[in-house]
Amino acid sequence: MKQQGHLHKLTGAGLLITIGIIFGDIGTSPLYVLRAIIGDAVITQELVYGSLSCIFWTLTLQTTVKYILITLRADNKGEGGIFSLYALLRRYRSRFLTIAAMIGGSALLADGMITPPISISSAIEGLHHYNESLPVIPIVMLILFGLFFIQQFGTGFVGKSFGPVMVAWFSMIAVLGVVSIITHPGVLNSINPVYAVDLLIKYPGGFWLLGGVFLCTTGAEALYSDLGHCGKDNIRVSWMFVKITLLLNYMGQGAWLLTYAGQHLNERNPFYELMPNWFVLPGVAVSTLAAIVASQALISGSFTLINEAIRLNFLPRMKINYPTDIRGQIYIPAINWLLMIGCMGIVYYFKSSEAMEAAYGMAIIMTMIVTTTLMAWYLKMKHFPIIAVGLFVLVYGCIEGSFLISNISKVAHGGWITLMLSAIIFSLMYAWSEGRKIRNRYTEFTDIRPHLDAISELRSDETVPKTSTHLIYLTSANNDFDIENSIVYSIFRKRPKRADVYWLLHVDVTDEPYQMDYKVTHLVKGEIIKIDFRIGFRVEPRINLFFRQVVTELSQNGEVDILSRYQSLNERKMMGDFKFVVIQKFLSYDNVMSAFDKIILGIHSVLKWAGSSDEKSYGLDTSSVVVEKVPIVINIPKQLQLKRLS
Repeated sequence: MKQQGHLHKLTGAGLLITIGIIFGDIGTSPLYVLRAIIGDAVITQELVYGSLSCIFWTLTLQTTVKYILITLRADNKGEGGIFSLYALLRRYRSRFLTIAAMIGGSALLADGMITPPISISSAIEGLHHYNESLPVIPIVMLILFGLFFIQQFGTGFVGKSFGPVMVAWFSMIAVLGVVSIITHPGVLNSINPVYAVDLLIKYPGGFWLLGGVFLCTTGAEALYSDLGHCGKDNIRVSWMFVKITLLLNYMGQGAWLLTYAGQHLNERNPFYELMPNWFVLPGVAVSTLAAIVASQALISGSFTLINEAIRLNFLPRMKINYPTDIRGQIYIPAINWLLMIGCMGIVYYFKSSEAMEAAYGMAIIMTMIVTTTLMAWYLKMKHFPIIAVGLFVLVYGCIEGSFLISNISKVAHGGWITLMLSAIIFSLMYAWSEGRKIRNRYTEFTDIRPHLDAISELRSDETVPKTSTHLIYLTSANNDFDIENSIVYSIFRKRPKRADVYWLLHVDVTDEPYQMDYKVTHLVKGEIIKIDFRIGFRVEPRINLFFRQVVTELSQNGEVDILSRYQSLNERKMMGDFKFVVIQKFLSYDNVMSAFDKIILGIHSVLKWAGSSDEKSYGLDTSSVVVEKVPIVINIPKQLQLKRLS
């Protein structure tokens, strides 16, 4: 695949691409943040200065220090995100870390359902400044449908415009902010952290305003997830530009608010109030384009997150398409349409972006807390001084703990939706992971060496009809000489399968994102061969193509004869036929187990049924494939009380 999506060098083009695809979420937050903080309160200098101070220090401590300076250090071969970070730590085999990663990933996916609606709704609602009677919801629904519809074709044809669109957006909000600041330059004093402390401690109910303040940094987690697209250098340099434009706009909104001291917002949006009347329509157009770019980044990020969860065995395999030749760009049909339904449902339920603010942020703070937890383990793994690790946990434990507590008030006002979505996604991940462990625990392996002679004799037994010249089995055994009992049963007892060459393919998903290695073990030279593929967790496991390449290389090296063994075909140098045997395991009705295990395995079976089949997931659907079903017997009654009747 081409590498256009991975411009890691610090260049002008890299900076433009970074601004276009990394900062969409956090960059569109001025559309709604100050409106969410002020709410129905009376506008006062204490409230405005305190809010701006909280925004400044949140962007500085949470986004700049934690994510830009610290968390971006935790790159997995250039890739970022909560699952990439977990992959770095997976060698600890900690159940706590696994569950934490599932919680964080679930919350991030739930957040992906509310970000497009709130961003696009906030932008389109600017039309009310032009005409109050214009219907917003149908327009938002139409944009969402169009956005999700084009995903199947890939976004390469519009992706090139993301950079210029976001540069225009950030330039626009900076200019609007500067023009407003000129009318009240004293607003720049809000950088003083004393105003933030006074707001949180002295202002009535000031602490609970953190729920609104937190919205200014919700895109920081997505920023880390997109690390692999542009590289940390491009992100760090471009963030300086982005942060300055964001702060100028927030300050400008604050200056506008001070001109209405003693009054209420009365459903006015400070962001659009900065625009002169003649600029409202162009301003709404640029805002809408920026919101669409931000939404696209979240959708693409959700696809990547799901793909990583599948590779890490947190979710069942699904049909994944690659609509373009850009590395990392994928399309998952099932997830795409589920996201669309979820986004449209949120728009229909909340009706307005102002109502969505009540639910927004509840899920993403949980992801940030998980990232802090995993980062503490990472810093410890990298041998950072224990004092530094402790200080990191203390500072961000306090900051994010405060944000979590302040967001609890949102639960009753819509936050329960994202919590419910997070809980559902986590339950599916947990059930799939645990169900897989239960199944693997009762998968019986045997040493293949005692069976090698019998397989060689079967190869020569012409009384048994030949199944194929080359017969390939997928195995989960890590050891070179281990093999599932079910494969031995399939070869000898379930309609004995005679072949000239037997292949055993093992796929090991590694913690490195784009690793593609293989190892060949000749159990019997030229007759029984095992291939171990080591595939990164972001690589599509196209086993059919990988296997063909390996067979070609082995043939060229003289390690195996791939010509047909039928005399008439061999004389014409025709290649032999290949057949894959996929063994599917199902739960035997004879099992006796606990209610919990039954529930877990029941959900696991439903997910496996709903997911993509093994032959499609491994790219075998274009080959000759035989599917055999084998029961899993976990625990059967020790004694059956059967009585024979005379």
